[in-house]
Amino acid sequence: MKGLDVSASVASTVHRHVEVDGVRVFYRESLPDRADAPMLLLLHGFPSGSHQFRRLIDVLGCRYRLIAPDYPGFGHTQVPDGFTYSFDRLADITEGFVRQLGLDRFVMYVFDFGAPVGFRLAERRPEWIAGLVVQNGNAYEDGLSEAARGVLLADPREPGTEAALDDLLTLPGTRYQYEAGVTDPELLPPDGWTLDQHFLDQPGRKEAQLALFFDYRTNIDSYGRWQAWLRRHMPPALITWGAHDPFFIAPGAHAYLRDLPDAELHLLDTGHFALETHLPAIAPLIADFLDRTWK
Repeated sequence: MKGLDVSASVASTVHRHVEVDGVRVFYRESLPDRADAPMLLLLHGFPSGSHQFRRLIDVLGCRYRLIAPDYPGFGHTQVPDGFTYSFDRLADITEGFVRQLGLDRFVMYVFDFGAPVGFRLAERRPEWIAGLVVQNGNAYEDGLSEAARGVLLADPREPGTEAALDDLLTLPGTRYQYEAGVTDPELLPPDGWTLDQHFLDQPGRKEAQLALFFDYRTNIDSYGRWQAWLRRHMPPALITWGAHDPFFIAPGAHAYLRDLPDAELHLLDTGHFALETHLPAIAPLIADFLDRTWK
């Protein structure tokens, strides 16, 4: 009996670095069957990295060109001494990364921290954005839970603020972000939070995350501009959202429909890291969206 040929359905992925303003940016890229395959730029969240997209790349990478970089302060990306961590700087490096690869048009997947990075990129280069896939990536105050406000609007001048935020950077805090809101824990692999914590524990990484926490209010202050950008450019959009996310709550998903009434919205019975448990539901939605959007 002839064995099952899976080669046509599992993507080949390369793992590379590119230099951007002294930052050695690590990224993953699938090698699709077609040179003109639709392109999806994957922007990861906190406290993760491009590794959060490994399974999505395996599933979709034969048909589409998927590219996932690690930001400075995350994953395998290496920064020079004295790098200043802010969302503007993450967007600077991501923009430089896109230029280095010669990309000029792509659908952009924004998740968690990927939303403020991605929307800055969209503001600067709207012609690059062929569409949006939004997964628990917030651009509306409607989507901020009280817990999220407590973290993202923390005042570094207040006594005890850093100590409280440090709890999020420990293994229990990282694991909680994966497990909270997940209805079937057996679907949740432990590899994600284990690898995230490995990177968080590297020298300088926790200080980088604290700097980004304290800079997050610049994102909230930018929500109005990003919403205006959505109304002005009306990009095709697919919204897939873990409905039980304790930080970026479901009203933040519905809020996109105020500015993008034709967006496709799917609320999923899971938490923040929806891809970890609901890849079989999300991947076909993305494939269908790319096929309809890429022209």
